[in-house]
Amino acid sequence: MFPTPSQVLRQREGVLADTPFPLLLHALMAEERTCTLELKVRQREKRIVFEDGAPVACQSNLLHETLGKYLVEKGKLSETDYQKALSESISAEVPLSGLLVQKGLISPFDLYKQLQANLAHKLLDCFRWVDAKYRLIADVEPPDASVRTNTGQLILTGVANVMPFDAVATHFTFTDERRFGQMPGSEAGLKLSSKDARLFQALRLRPTFGELMERTGFDTEGGLRRLYALCLLEVAGFVEDVDAKAARLSAGKGAAPAAPEPVAPPVAAQSPQGTPFSDEDEAARDALVSAFLSHRSKDPFALLDVPEDVQPVPLRKAFLALADRYAPLRFHTPELREKAEVLLAAHAKAFGALSDAEQNLLWRKRRAAQREKDRGTRPTTAEQFRIRTDLLDATTQFDEAKRRLAARNHVGAFEYFEYACDIDPKPLYQAYRAYARYLMKPEAHGRLAQQELQEVLRQEPTLEEGWAFLGEVAQGEGQWGQAEDAFRRAFKLNPKNRRYVELIQEIVRRR
Repeated sequence: MFPTPSQVLRQREGVLADTPFPLLLHALMAEERTCTLELKVRQREKRIVFEDGAPVACQSNLLHETLGKYLVEKGKLSETDYQKALSESISAEVPLSGLLVQKGLISPFDLYKQLQANLAHKLLDCFRWVDAKYRLIADVEPPDASVRTNTGQLILTGVANVMPFDAVATHFTFTDERRFGQMPGSEAGLKLSSKDARLFQALRLRPTFGELMERTGFDTEGGLRRLYALCLLEVAGFVEDVDAKAARLSAGKGAAPAAPEPVAPPVAAQSPQGTPFSDEDEAARDALVSAFLSHRSKDPFALLDVPEDVQPVPLRKAFLALADRYAPLRFHTPELREKAEVLLAAHAKAFGALSDAEQNLLWRKRRAAQREKDRGTRPTTAEQFRIRTDLLDATTQFDEAKRRLAARNHVGAFEYFEYACDIDPKPLYQAYRAYARYLMKPEAHGRLAQQELQEVLRQEPTLEEGWAFLGEVAQGEGQWGQAEDAFRRAFKLNPKNRRYVELIQEIVRRR
């Protein structure tokens, strides 16, 4: 059905039109690759960092995807606080995320959640880049990142909700009589909605695509999207592939008896000595998450918070203090306990490195070399500001487009609305783009503009501008009923705009 992961990754560069983004994600996940995936389409660029097959970071040249702008858009940070923190971050040469926590503008726990959401937002946007060029770059060192993404869940969400349907239909074809089933022994760690779970369970009956749609209530597009994702993740497939895999698993079990699985001890209701868990202690939770977020960027000395000339006894005390403070047994929630386990392993590794004389000397030499490098190559504050602000801003493009639209430069306005939609495909930008397309050539673009506006309003039914533009286009096409309905909907959303009343009265008079 799909090429194998090794076949996909054999080609180091290409275009997503031929090798879709979800196919690349699955191949990197299956092969557990640590590398960077570079994507470019027109003026937009992204570099996605993978560690053992999971996306852990994404650099983007889109302004609205930077952490600060993302927090402002989500209402977690005011624009004023963001601008002040950004200026201070640049002048002091410290990460913005750490500065926001230091100033008390966001807690470490909330910051971690927003970092996860921001990474997912940037990755999901890549599902739209069907005409992008890609390049795989091998990384020498593991990436400095603490946020990880569930690749399987990302593929399911991106294909089901973001990827253009034309791309799905192009890369996932089959005849009407083909039957599908559940793949045995396949787990992708997916969290399914109730409707998705119903579709997955219906695969047990080995239906054709038409039968599957009847049983689940999905329309053709929704069902095809989800089936494509499940087949790509190898939790579903054609029945002949399902039977072949079941036969292989059965043969493997017959060859050698499976070892009994160890029984996990029950999770205690409280931590050792009967003390409550630290999950509800906000200070303890924030301290854990803060340490987890920063541990990958620290060397052993910084990780254990000891000087370079530390002696064995103080070194051991520092390690034991940290091991006790962030002990996994202190946390009950699986997410927090997992972070505590990662920290414990990192602290133990750092203690082992500094306890060994040769490794201790090596780390001190590395520190000295880094200090020398920082003194000679650190960019000036002005250069840092230029680098960090050389980003594509959809708002700037949109404002310029509106200025050109007001000046009746419809071609120029459409071009800049196109730029804004490229950078950030908001419904508002898409509505203006459709209207500018119509104004460029009303006699040729009326039907296309109507279709685009109807799709925008399907996504965002409370968009006043969308209804107003649809009314204008429908009126120009002589579709008075649709025009009147659109203006009435716009008026309902904004009763203060009396122009809608005048337009409705004019349409009624004409009819």
